[in-house]
Amino acid sequence: MLCMAQYAENDMTLGAERLNKLAMEMRRGMLVLAVLRALDQPHYGYSLRKRLATIGLEIDEGTLYPLLRRLEDQGLLSSTWQVHDGRKRRFYVIAEDGRTALELMTAEWRKLNRTIDKLGETW
Repeated sequence: MLCMAQYAENDMTLGAERLNKLAMEMRRGMLVLAVLRALDQPHYGYSLRKRLATIGLEIDEGTLYPLLRRLEDQGLLSSTWQVHDGRKRRFYVIAEDGRTALELMTAEWRKLNRTIDKLGETW
């Protein structure tokens, strides 16, 4: 199966920029799920970014930090200031409401994947 970038190289009718925008739109919707799942253990922004990158999910700082603040404002994350490596850092962890949201979002994600897989079987 081709990834979006490989497909863009092979198909000039859609164009790489257009495909990248579609991929970014799809990724944006699943970032909340990824962040909630990754914060089963406390992380500060940079360590979370590294953890996600390690598994293949690159996320820009300009996207991650506002997302963390928004999720905390919504009560899905909690944070505390801690000194780590001699620097004061804000550590985030999933809150109880975040666990409930993660459970519901994961179920919905799996349902959508099954549905999309079924659509692929009909082609």
